[in-house]
Amino acid sequence: MKADRYSKVVGWLKVLLPLMALALLSTLFLLSRVIDPKAVIPFADKEIQDRLRDQQVTGPIYYSVTADGDEISFAAEKVTTPEGNAGGNEAEQVEVVMKLDSGSEVILNASRGYFDIAADSTSLQGDVVINTSNGYRINSDLLVTQMSALGVISPGPVAATGPVGTLDAGAMTLNAGKPSHLVFTNGVKLIYRPQQDRE
Repeated sequence: MKADRYSKVVGWLKVLLPLMALALLSTLFLLSRVIDPKAVIPFADKEIQDRLRDQQVTGPIYYSVTADGDEISFAAEKVTTPEGNAGGNEAEQVEVVMKLDSGSEVILNASRGYFDIAADSTSLQGDVVINTSNGYRINSDLLVTQMSALGVISPGPVAATGPVGTLDAGAMTLNAGKPSHLVFTNGVKLIYRPQQDRE
């Protein structure tokens, strides 16, 4: 008698469960919203024209690892390839992160950038800020970097603050040696204020 009741319950469940699933699926399709194919897409007319004119990628990230084990990532808000310029790309709101094999980190931020993967070069312009994990903050108008190797050059003036105080120089280089060094040249002016003196 008990086995007979179990068989009846299983038999009813075999019928009821698929019917319930069918009812749920039918309400899903019957109650869904109707999508208007003529509805306005969320882009401004100027943005659509820009996308049609230039090849554009939104939010790209490019990674590379140097032969010495340093990691370099390049991210931007938007990258475009202007018409007639097949090799180079222009970027907006650029961030380059260099994680050195030694454990240090260098972060470069700029409002604009130009990079060419084939030429292995990046040029950052417009309010360029460099932050290092050992406490330096460096401002420059122009930085030139490589994409596959550690190397940063500021051919113009830089202003820096850090653990030793404030520093102004006519040029700066981040050397790719082991260990890597920030080298300031061309009329360096240092106001020495050690960390303990400022506290």
